[in-house]
This record gives sequence, C-alpha cells and structure tokens, in this order.
Amino acid sequence: MSGTGSRIHTIGAALLALAAAAAMGAVPPADATAPITQAGDYRYTVRHGGLARKYRVHVPPGVDLSKPLPLLVSMHGGGGNMEYQASEERYGQISKSDRTGFVVVFPNGVGALGDELATWNAGRCCGQAKEKNIDDVGFIRLVVSNLKRQLKIDPERVYATGMSNGGMMAHRLACEAPDVFRAVAAVAGTDNTVACSPQRPVSVLQIHARDDDHVPFDGGLGEKSRRRQVTGFTAVPATIARWVERDRCPVGPQRVLEVPGAYCDRHAPCAGGTKVALCVTESGGHSWPGARRKRGGESSKAISANDVMWEFFDGR
Repeated sequence: MSGTGSRIHTIGAALLALAAAAAMGAVPPADATAPITQAGDYRYTVRHGGLARKYRVHVPPGVDLSKPLPLLVSMHGGGGNMEYQASEERYGQISKSDRTGFVVVFPNGVGALGDELATWNAGRCCGQAKEKNIDDVGFIRLVVSNLKRQLKIDPERVYATGMSNGGMMAHRLACEAPDVFRAVAAVAGTDNTVACSPQRPVSVLQIHARDDDHVPFDGGLGEKSRRRQVTGFTAVPATIARWVERDRCPVGPQRVLEVPGAYCDRHAPCAGGTKVALCVTESGGHSWPGARRKRGGESSKAISANDVMWEFFDGR
C-alpha cells in the first residue's frame, strides 16, 4: 500500500472501524489488562521498547467467555496498519472470527507517518522497523500476554498469520516465540529471518501465488518490490525446505488439496506432531486468496486463505 490514495483509504477504514465499534457498544478499557466481558472491538495503546504501540482486538459475538478461546494474531503488510488488516473486503478475518469463534488481534507495526505506512522487523525486511531494529517479537509477546489476562485464551490454540511483511513476521515468531505460537500461516511473505533456531517445533503453512510480483515465488525482487529497493526475498521452495529441516519432517510431501487454480501439499508427521504445508494459487498476485477486493486486480478465488489456514490450525 503506497501513495496518497492508499493513505486516504486507510484513514477512511479507521473511521469506519471506530464507528462500527461504537455501534456495537464496545468501549475500549483504558487498562490493557482489564478483563474483557463482552463481544466487540477494542483498541489499546501500550508502551514497549520506548514506543507507544497500538493494537485492535475483536471478540466475536456468541462465544462463551467462560471457556478457553483460540487466538489469532493477524499482522498487516508493509505500508499498512491494523485497520487495513481488519478490512473485511480485503481480508475477511472478522467475519471468519464470528463464524468460527476465535479472538483475533490486529497489532500495528511501526509507521513512517504515525501509525500509517507501518512495517515489521522480520529480519531482513522491512522499512523503519528493520532499520531501527524494533523489537516486534517482544511487542507481540506483550500483546498475547495481555490478552491472556483479559480473556480465557487456550494456550494450545494461539496462532499467527500475516500478509506480505506481516507473513514474514509470522515466520520470525515461529522462530523466536514457539513457546507462544503452536502454528503460523504466512500469506505472500516468505522466511526472511537472519537466524532461526526454534526451541521447539512449530507448524508452518505458506500460502503464495505463482505470479506474485512483490515477493516472487522463486525469490529475489519482483517488478513492484524492485522499485522500493527492498531486500531480495527468500524463495517459497527454500522457505518450505528450511521448515521441513527445522521440524524434522518427511522430505516427500503429500498432496492434500487440488482444485482448479490451486493446490496444497503437506509434510507430516513432523517432530512433536507438527506439520509444514504449502498452498499455491496460479493467479492472484500479491494478495489474500479469497478476498473480495485486491488493489490493482483480482485475488485468487480458487481457495480461501482464511478457510485453508483454519483447517490447518485445527488439524484437518
């Protein structure tokens, strides 16, 4: 996301999200550790690493808050923010939360313009977060810790996902916070960590389009990313090979899904009952499969990233 038009959209999305939260009657508690006692949308600001960091929480209606709930940390792409990632037309994760019954939190990266044009320090990428060596792993740990105080969160069902730079950050969390996350799903963002020695195995799903022009399937720089002079990206096959080795998986994958325009392969069983999987779409470019809207074109409708990742998380 870049340019004046994108910034205007992001501001508009933020205003719409605030209006929706007000309509639901959800008033953000001042204390980021105060119990959450009703469904709704909540926004928090916490101090971490000398910075004011923000995140948005969605608690779906109809869930029993007395029982442990799954939690998904969903991270925006480079140049986005938490409101953009919560956009229903681009990602559909709030409606998926409402249907499936999981809590979803949208953290905000470090922005070049306040909370806008934000990035994550995923290792070799991206932007100010990488240049300033921001402790995003520590920030995400704090977010999850706070939510475990506010809600009954099932520690065995804490997951992370992200788009592009957010997907790269999901890989870093799998490397450095496997005690927190049982599985991660990266969309259009590969493993660009500088070093990775997870203390325990963690399940990893990669979702990627063959024609991605930002983070190319075969690595390096794409037509769009080359203009921004960012790092050359790790290839998708190399990313999968790394996780197959780290999780001590069988080398040969099993085809678990094949539909027109997409397929999914899975390596399992891996150490500790984990698995490593790859879902590939033939088209869709740098976007979220199944999304209603993609900037500059159409997202692949061959699969839904939200459905595929929750099948992966739930062990199907």
